[in-house]
Amino acid sequence: MSSQVDRTQPPAPPGGSVDARTGQTARTQAVNTRAVDSQAVDTPAGQTGRPSGAAGAGPPAGGERPAGSAPAATTDPNPEEPPGSPPMGGLILAVCCAAQFMVVLDVSIVNVALPTIRSSLGFDASSLQWVINAYTIAFAGFLLSGGRLADLFGRRRTFLIGITVFTAASLLGGSSTSAVMLVIARAVQGLGAAVVAPATLTVLATTFTTTKARTRAFGIWGAVVGAGGAVGALAGGVLTEWLSWRWILFINVPIGVVLLLLAARAITELPGLRRERTLDLWGGLSATLGVMALVYGIVGAQQHGWASTRTIGGLAVGVVILGLFLVDQARFATEPLLPLGIFRHRSVVTANLIVFASGAALFAMFYFLTLFLQQVLGYSPIRAGLAYLPLAAALMVSARGTARLLARLGPGTLLRAGLVLTAGGLGWLAFLDEHSSFVGGILGPTILVGIGQGAVMASATMAGTAGLPMNQAGLASGLINATRQLGGALGLAVLASLATTRITHTAGSPAHAQASGYALALAIAAAIPAVAVIPAIFAPGRPRPDAS
Repeated sequence: MSSQVDRTQPPAPPGGSVDARTGQTARTQAVNTRAVDSQAVDTPAGQTGRPSGAAGAGPPAGGERPAGSAPAATTDPNPEEPPGSPPMGGLILAVCCAAQFMVVLDVSIVNVALPTIRSSLGFDASSLQWVINAYTIAFAGFLLSGGRLADLFGRRRTFLIGITVFTAASLLGGSSTSAVMLVIARAVQGLGAAVVAPATLTVLATTFTTTKARTRAFGIWGAVVGAGGAVGALAGGVLTEWLSWRWILFINVPIGVVLLLLAARAITELPGLRRERTLDLWGGLSATLGVMALVYGIVGAQQHGWASTRTIGGLAVGVVILGLFLVDQARFATEPLLPLGIFRHRSVVTANLIVFASGAALFAMFYFLTLFLQQVLGYSPIRAGLAYLPLAAALMVSARGTARLLARLGPGTLLRAGLVLTAGGLGWLAFLDEHSSFVGGILGPTILVGIGQGAVMASATMAGTAGLPMNQAGLASGLINATRQLGGALGLAVLASLATTRITHTAGSPAHAQASGYALALAIAAAIPAVAVIPAIFAPGRPRPDAS
């Protein structure tokens, strides 16, 4: 990946200096320029970049050649083609996927431990939801700002800060001695997650630069995102039953420490992509407060109702603040947090609409199916978690296969196929009742959903970052993650309200009433990805071969 070179002062390749008047051929100069570019290190804005190994340079980038070694031209058999998978690319991919898995896991891992947490810390029925909502609101609210941080202050620095905050908050949460302390820790966890999640995509988008390498990386990342929700239910049940609810948070501490060590070694900065370090403070504040108010109103609708003052007030405040945010970004901000020109890219709009719909459908499925398994069929937390393993396996296999097909078919075809499969699986789940069995009523449809979402997640991520300059990779990543969280929060709040109404007005046994309410929610959830097929028609087609 090349950065800009100061042509007024030609840089020296390893092993000797170059006179601009030596008469080198254009090919030799191009090779030397590429060799120097690959060794660039982070420098403050306004200073001239130097090869790694020069005075004042930081440690060489992971796997990059330090000054004094053989030039790139003698070791790269085809210097005209940029490497698709850079040195230490495998380690970078593993670090990013592990970090994203940890973030996604914490959305679902807490669910099965809520009854134990309530009795341990003295939550009441109305305040218990804030163990979930504090994380969700902070996560969704800060995602846009978190995504922009990587563009402005460097992907490595931002990634390390996010992991540090998330790990420290996990330690604080696991050590909580009161309900208030746990809610605060969960909110700080959400802030850390809002920095980590877009940073992982930024690192991948700016590390893997060819279509083949990028589709493979995004395919694996998409598999991790989907599997995290399924594995979270199982991990939460195992840790709660065998150890303590505190370990659903403590488990992040050793993982976070290992990720910090590996990321510090593998992930490097890309100085040529950052021309300023000005953060749009008003834009960041208004976007964060607006989204938080919106999500606050949405998540409270299930308990207080859509017509309550609390719900309407939260939604109204959120809409007003976000409206002011858009006006500021369009007319007043000199360095906007969200350059509205990004929405001129058709693939960005399409991908975010699809991610919004997928988030609404998938969050609802995990929520209602978990309740059905435990409250209607009487599964234990561990058994309920095990029921999601086929879905997780199908999703991971599908995402890996999608990564191979993206280069040939493009995101559009795979998005449409994935959405149809997801809608079919959710529609099948809508036939569940109190007499259903796992093999007869759950196994088949969850595998269909897994295959469909594996294709959707990998393809939408690819489409949502396609065609953008690299200095907007963090912005696009934060936008995708924020859209997914908003879709999940809104979809779950609406469907939970409808399910509750159906349960209340259904005669018969409690199991029958609950099964009826959950089936209605799943039926409506199936319509969401079905409708999302329409914007998927406009998704990018087959990608053009990478230019040499």
